[in-house]
Amino acid sequence: MAIESDSSESRAPADIVRTLRSGVGQVTDEVVKEIQTRIPEYARPSDGLYLKAVTRAVEQAVTGFVDRVEHPDTPWNPEPFRLIGKGEAAEGRDLEPLQAAMRLGARVGWRRLTELAGPLGLSPQSLYDLGEAIFVHLDQLADAAAEGYQQARAHAAGEIGRRRDRLLDLILTHPPAAPAAVADLARAAGWRLPRTVACVALDDPNGARRAPALPPDVLAGLARPVPCLLVPDPAGPGRSQSLEYSLRGRRAAIGPAVALAAAATSLRWAWEALELSRRGVLPGGLLRCEEHLATLVVFKDEELVSALAEVRLAPLAHLRPAQQDRLAETLLAWLRHGRGAGEVAARLHVHPQTVRYRLRQLEELYGDQLTDPDIRFELEIALRARQAVLSDR
Repeated sequence: MAIESDSSESRAPADIVRTLRSGVGQVTDEVVKEIQTRIPEYARPSDGLYLKAVTRAVEQAVTGFVDRVEHPDTPWNPEPFRLIGKGEAAEGRDLEPLQAAMRLGARVGWRRLTELAGPLGLSPQSLYDLGEAIFVHLDQLADAAAEGYQQARAHAAGEIGRRRDRLLDLILTHPPAAPAAVADLARAAGWRLPRTVACVALDDPNGARRAPALPPDVLAGLARPVPCLLVPDPAGPGRSQSLEYSLRGRRAAIGPAVALAAAATSLRWAWEALELSRRGVLPGGLLRCEEHLATLVVFKDEELVSALAEVRLAPLAHLRPAQQDRLAETLLAWLRHGRGAGEVAARLHVHPQTVRYRLRQLEELYGDQLTDPDIRFELEIALRARQAVLSDR
């Protein structure tokens, strides 16, 4: 940096550097005092070690500026300020207090330069050059600190993510892991132990779908053999709506709410519901196991379901396959969605008169059986099983 003076006897840059270097201690003290007075995050007068750390950082910044004025072509080492940025992340602060401190330091440095301009005989251009050098130096310090800050945050997030993955594995072990082990790992992962949980099984083969946006306390196991979520306190305020929003457009099943130690059971039920949804036994979209418990219980023994279907669908057995399909579809829609021909017709996308004709056929085939609630329940199970078999083909 070429710096000239207004005096007839031009001062050499070495003299200017020497003057600047002699004032490093004074500027450092002034900057530290300003920082502690005006930025609450750094006001720890009783903490001697912390004050030393702040003073050392300021001194590094001021000395670094003078070094760069003296040797502008020397490569600059940003590592000390990367470490400062990492320290801010470790303290749990954002970067605004540090950036404010740097701006304060720059103002103090500029004020000191203007005070020295007369005694040093600096020309306006030289003063401008030094002022510009201060703010270039400030930008580079800020960039280095921001880089260190982001590195530390990314590392911390990665470590927390790994701990949360291990925590989910531990929670879902069967038989359940020791509560003390779960509590210790939860503490390390920054996860509050809930009273109840519900597991969500996701239909996401090979991780083909983008990860859903989830509340921060939901543990996600998207890379597990059974992609899943663990939702704490599923009955909490707004939790249901939040989950529905996060999983909109996906096929998924939410297991029943259980104690944390029974999380694996909730996941098993959710997975079984998802499998039945894939087969057409249960509807698609977002399923709640609590709304389909009877179906889940019945389909635990599919041989028994097959035997039930053989008995309850016997009146259709003598019909042609196409007739069986039409009447079975109509009967299932009637059982599921009400006895009105109009509603059934809307579900099947056929004319209401067609539905009335089919219902008369079914009344002839089944007679009084259709008025018996137990038989209607068994018929629905049998017809859902039939639908699942057809879907599997």
